[in-house]
Amino acid sequence: MFLWEGVSEFVAVAEAESFTRAAKRLGISTAQVSRQISALESRLSTKLFYRTTRKVSVTEAGQIYYQHCRQVLDGLEEAERTITNLQLSPRGRLRLTAPVTYGEKVIAPLVNDFVLRYPELEVELHLTNQKLDLVADGYDLAIRLGTLEDSSMMARRLASRTQHVCASPDYLSVHGVPHSLSELEQHNCLQGNLDYWRFQEQGKVRNIRVTGNIRCDSGWALLDAALKGIGIVQLPDYYVQPALDAGQLLSLLEHYREEDNGIWALYPHNRHLSPKVRMLLDYLGQTLRG
Repeated sequence: MFLWEGVSEFVAVAEAESFTRAAKRLGISTAQVSRQISALESRLSTKLFYRTTRKVSVTEAGQIYYQHCRQVLDGLEEAERTITNLQLSPRGRLRLTAPVTYGEKVIAPLVNDFVLRYPELEVELHLTNQKLDLVADGYDLAIRLGTLEDSSMMARRLASRTQHVCASPDYLSVHGVPHSLSELEQHNCLQGNLDYWRFQEQGKVRNIRVTGNIRCDSGWALLDAALKGIGIVQLPDYYVQPALDAGQLLSLLEHYREEDNGIWALYPHNRHLSPKVRMLLDYLGQTLRG
């Protein structure tokens, strides 16, 4: 606590340019303000103010010290506002967007749980795989998956997702288990929108071109095909984890698995986060990581 002594008094005098006005602003005596400033100058071994009978002005050293102290006090005030706002029940409209599948399976249930906690909220959740303009369309935040493009948006990482290459035991019993990336060309690889799968080998990302007899932009359709033993699939964990846990699918080529990529919340950098948005972000992050 010793380091804080005199800081509030110093900032008040610097801004009021008067010991008397600073004392009135702080609700203490002028003598107490003077004592704290003198003790502070003694501790810093420097003069912070020029004092005359008519005027109090800040020295060059005092100006430098003021800039730092003002930032510290602003941070403390913001921390107090944040804690105070957390005690308030969020209310009003909240607009967000998320990818369709991940939104349906993961985000929408969590948002619904959040609304159960705070029924005065009015939530509009738009599920789309299109990249919407958050500012122009009036969204508070967007959920994005994977590697982020360069953007003027602020980004907060909520959790991670893992890409799995997997197949059913029936498929593997007939066609064998691939142990290297080159062996994928001998297998029926069920494709989504891309004709390649991403891996990591010796610390470098590799895109491996794959082919198969099914191409579909629905992860659920590809999962169904894999479960029925048609081929190998690469899908995120939120599609395949239950089947992996149940032994319906087996994970392959784990040594070449790409590092987990992010699940992000984006919001405009020039928009102050309201308590309801910050609380939703905190809730999503804590729940998804848990």
